[in-house]
Amino acid sequence: MKVGLFIPCYIDQFYPQVGQATLSLLTKLGCEVVFPTDQTCCGQPMANSGFAALSGACDQNFVRNFSGCAYIVGPSGSCVLHVKEHLKDEKQPEAAAHIRSHIYELTEFILDILKTEAIQAFFPYKVGLHNSCHGQRGLGLSSLSERVLPVFSKPERLLGKVKGIQLFKPLRNDECCGFGGTFSVFEEAVSVKMGKDRIARHEANGVDVITGVDMSCLMHLEGILKRQGSRTRVMHIAEILNAEA
Repeated sequence: MKVGLFIPCYIDQFYPQVGQATLSLLTKLGCEVVFPTDQTCCGQPMANSGFAALSGACDQNFVRNFSGCAYIVGPSGSCVLHVKEHLKDEKQPEAAAHIRSHIYELTEFILDILKTEAIQAFFPYKVGLHNSCHGQRGLGLSSLSERVLPVFSKPERLLGKVKGIQLFKPLRNDECCGFGGTFSVFEEAVSVKMGKDRIARHEANGVDVITGVDMSCLMHLEGILKRQGSRTRVMHIAEILNAEA
């Protein structure tokens, strides 16, 4: 199975260890992973700022890089959702359509496509799971408290296979952290307050690490944690699922 590894630009620039962990994990699970070196931003920041019409070059570059892959996997729910909902290429509409329907966030790809829970990881720490809005409400990675449906969580299901882990969910489990991309820039005070509230509920559980499927949300929380002088760390779920003794 040829899998194209999509690494969002902010992960490439600030958290390369997340990309490395994703590659390692997919390889352990038997995937033939290719990493197109000409990939750049998917165009989400422009679209979120009201300039979707100017992201055409990003779309064309994305199609050019990933059109030959059976599946595309990325360690970022928000970027994956953007591609699913917005990618288009007038010159290669069929290739763009294939990518939109074959791009997956890491945890959903492992469970829904590879159909495996064979996680061989060891992480002996207290871990708080943060539900990112794009993953939960956009990709359906976990159930919503506002709907009376069976409770499920794909990230939690995989983390439950990690040896030594103690997993905790904060009060008001599916509340937004306040990042929201450009929202954190234009509504800084509200964004920070939401992030502080989220952190307080995680730290009430005495966690060592806060994890999630979106490094953008974790980056927001990490900034607040550092300014508060907290010893709590953030780690992307790929790093934990790939952790070894």
